[in-house]
Amino acid sequence: MAAPDNHTVLFENELVRVVHTRILPGTIVPVHTHRWPCVLLIMTWSDLVRLDPEGNILLDTRRTEAPKLNTPSWQESLPPHSVKNVGPGEINTVQVEIKEQHS
Repeated sequence: MAAPDNHTVLFENELVRVVHTRILPGTIVPVHTHRWPCVLLIMTWSDLVRLDPEGNILLDTRRTEAPKLNTPSWQESLPPHSVKNVGPGEINTVQVEIKEQHS
């Protein structure tokens, strides 16, 4: 698993993978992907900047509305990116990734 200092697999089977993510203030998470869409639960939040592998800004949450805490939301899969926690607090999330099923 990419970025193991920030991601912990809590559960995995052939259908889903549950990942806990923690990003402390000032931390830069190395380039990784989220190859499956997921149900995302944000428990604690801090602003972040998401960058593509070349360093181009994909998302800067300082320019968006803060997400609702403890409210599940849908997130599509994400291409290769890195993340920097640019806010004062910890980012703490759980993602229930839905693996693609093959018939």
